[in-house]
Amino acid sequence: MSNDLRDFQHFMKQREAASQAFVTGDIDPLDRISTHASPATLFGPKGDCVEGAAKVNAANASAAKHFSSGSKSAFEVLQVAAGDGVAYWAGIQRSIVQMQGKKEAIPMDLRVTEVFHREEGGWKLVHRHADPLKEEFREAGRLQSSA
Repeated sequence: MSNDLRDFQHFMKQREAASQAFVTGDIDPLDRISTHASPATLFGPKGDCVEGAAKVNAANASAAKHFSSGSKSAFEVLQVAAGDGVAYWAGIQRSIVQMQGKKEAIPMDLRVTEVFHREEGGWKLVHRHADPLKEEFREAGRLQSSA
């Protein structure tokens, strides 16, 4: 196993923690692991395409404001690779989210591919593609709600 892969697999714990913070409305951990230098792209779950680090980070900060405490998120990593300063993971992000102003928790299962590169001695997110998982695939691996 390469040093990049070993290091990236360790980093994925930090990435998943940043996702958990995001779905509770806290953007700071995601901001710390996101690039602040273009190029950067975001293909969001509503079909949008955002280009440029400043715009991607602004979109992420805006999206985080829609979530509130009590949300849960977990990754099911299906593929992961790293080498030569570039890394990616692909899989399913399974979440149960509390949205601002809503009483009921909402299941949100996304197909995700993220790309990272080495920057300032660490891994930085440079691309995220997330879109809804089809209904027939949602039940496997479902997070359990504490409600």
